[in-house]
Amino acid sequence: MELEVRHLRALCAIADTGSLHRAARQLGVAQPSLSTQLRRIEQELGGALFLRARTGCRPTPLGRLVLSRARPLVAEMRSLVAEARSAAVAGPRLRVGSTASRALAGWLRRLRGGGQEPALHMDVSANTLLRMVAAGQLDVAFVHEVEGTPLRIPAELRLRVLLEREPQFVLLPADHPATAKTEVELYDLAGDRWMIDPSVDGEWDGVRRMFRAAGVEPDVLHGDYHTASALVATGEVVTVCQPTALPRPDLAVRRLRGDPLGVRLLLAARTDTDLDGVFPALAEAYWEAARQAPAYRTWLDREQPQTPMSRPSSRHTATTAGRT
Repeated sequence: MELEVRHLRALCAIADTGSLHRAARQLGVAQPSLSTQLRRIEQELGGALFLRARTGCRPTPLGRLVLSRARPLVAEMRSLVAEARSAAVAGPRLRVGSTASRALAGWLRRLRGGGQEPALHMDVSANTLLRMVAAGQLDVAFVHEVEGTPLRIPAELRLRVLLEREPQFVLLPADHPATAKTEVELYDLAGDRWMIDPSVDGEWDGVRRMFRAAGVEPDVLHGDYHTASALVATGEVVTVCQPTALPRPDLAVRRLRGDPLGVRLLLAARTDTDLDGVFPALAEAYWEAARQAPAYRTWLDREQPQTPMSRPSSRHTATTAGRT
């Protein structure tokens, strides 16, 4: 006898219901048939999987071991069937990966408007997303590469550069003294406590280089940026942020003078065709988000007055595998 998914499904049903009778009813089979199937499975595996009693069935140690491996397989098969049925009706979904970005909402909206149905996978690690694209688990990934810390880009991937260098700004409490300026000197924040997310690939290395170059050694906490924003609002910390971040009554976004920290924005896929199908929508969404961010719009008007705000500029070039 060779175990099949239906056998694993039967084991899971017995464990979940605690009864051969209830499991048979759930599976739509006769109880004697299920009992015979269970005996054959136990013979194949070499031991009892359940203890039978008047109160029901409960897994033996061997049963718990088998169930620990069976459940993920059954769940994966269930997911595969559901995804296949959905694709048969509506067509396959576009699997999009991304690190955090305010351009995401506009990008997904444009993709849907163009007839594509995106499924989004978020991750703080750009390297993880790139590996998923190379492995065929994602179709495209929008990631950022911290200046001075190159990403590990699989050789088989194709890249398109959305922006060669996006300056990173700083998020401050709205009542911070430095908000009196439109551009903040890093030494003005040397006495503040900073929060940085070290799980973002290259982030902590980039920030440390920035501090070192400025000759400052502020107190640093490690945490995710969602938590950091909440702590900034209460005056506990300051943190770096993307220039597309929007101010709030309790938060201010400011440029760091000299733009000491930057990232490169990349779109990755396995083929140029995959890139061509989604890059224009991403570029439009990014510049839409840029227009909505007052501090970033001011920076663009001053530093790159020729950069179109509604479409990618000549700086947004296509590249082949690897780094440019």
